[in-house]
Amino acid sequence: MAFKRSARSIFEPEHKEFRSAVREFLAREALPKVAQWKRDGIIDRDFWRSAAENGFVGFAVEPEYGGLGIRDFRYNAIIEEEVVYAGAATDAFQLTNSILVPYLTDLTTAEQRERWLPGITSGDIVPAIAMSEPGAGSDLRGIKTTARWDGEQWILNGSKIFITSGIQADLVIVAARVERDDIEGLGLFVVEAGMVGFERGRRLDKIGREAQDTAELFFDNVAVPESNVLGEAGRGLSLMMRNLASERLAMAVTAIADAERALELTTEYTEERVAFGKSISSFQANSFDIAEMVTEVRVGRVYVDDCIRRQVAGELSDAEAAGAKYWATELEWRVLDRCLQLHGGYGYMNEYEIAWRWRDARVQRIYGGTSEIMKEIVGRSIGR
Repeated sequence: MAFKRSARSIFEPEHKEFRSAVREFLAREALPKVAQWKRDGIIDRDFWRSAAENGFVGFAVEPEYGGLGIRDFRYNAIIEEEVVYAGAATDAFQLTNSILVPYLTDLTTAEQRERWLPGITSGDIVPAIAMSEPGAGSDLRGIKTTARWDGEQWILNGSKIFITSGIQADLVIVAARVERDDIEGLGLFVVEAGMVGFERGRRLDKIGREAQDTAELFFDNVAVPESNVLGEAGRGLSLMMRNLASERLAMAVTAIADAERALELTTEYTEERVAFGKSISSFQANSFDIAEMVTEVRVGRVYVDDCIRRQVAGELSDAEAAGAKYWATELEWRVLDRCLQLHGGYGYMNEYEIAWRWRDARVQRIYGGTSEIMKEIVGRSIGR
């Protein structure tokens, strides 16, 4: 019998209606394009505008700026799960809704919201955030990119790497070290496409997630006006920290959904695949492996759903989100790797869904903070 996803209690009827709408939209608008996106290494703008028109982009933004004013992480989770279940091959929804929108709604001035948010909710502005550098990944305190105050504006110099949506981003939130006599620390500076000195490097050639463009970005004396600073210069680290729980929970959500889908594929395959005259699911070693994975994924589903509930209630701490992120993504990888093994040689063939899911899953233990850094955060939180 094929694996079936657990019944869930955190959603209301309106969430279930929203899920159906997302599922239908992805089947209609995304799935016919996925193969082309993977060849191109980027999703197309028409799709993103269509997603925005259907209310799936920036729905937490207030209606006066084109959003729906819905601040309920369950909607974020639904989109992220359906993208994973469908195999829609894009991180753009997670990046925009769960990571970037909170910056652009909570840290902006009225003038900045008027300038940027309507473009986000219409899909005309593709946003990105640039934290990682060649020498600074999970350790944000190691950032070397600088923002020097010249008396009139900020002069940005440095480079960033592994930037999701970096190739087509129209607006990039850049974390940089502030160089000004009366200010110390990091700042968040919004760089817009067309600013002199802002250059995009190559589209990075990854082992998975081929449809999601990932790029290097370079800043050579980019003049950033004071009106493009998010929050207060010098407080960038604390401002970034306040949004990390949403980001890391989103990755845990996708991890559990991916593990569920892998189990659906694998239980179906092992029932159908025959060796020595019987289905390979009937072999005790395989049956025990499947039993362990099914149980662990069901435990993971309860755990992550509780984190979603706590996030909606405003109770999820940074450390709890870090724990969910590392635990769920480590589980995802164990499940995907074992599921590929149970497919045998076919699991190594690109025509089988498990193959590309296995490749795509590997980065989950790295980006958004490595598993090792997440454990460090959890350890510190308990008074180590």
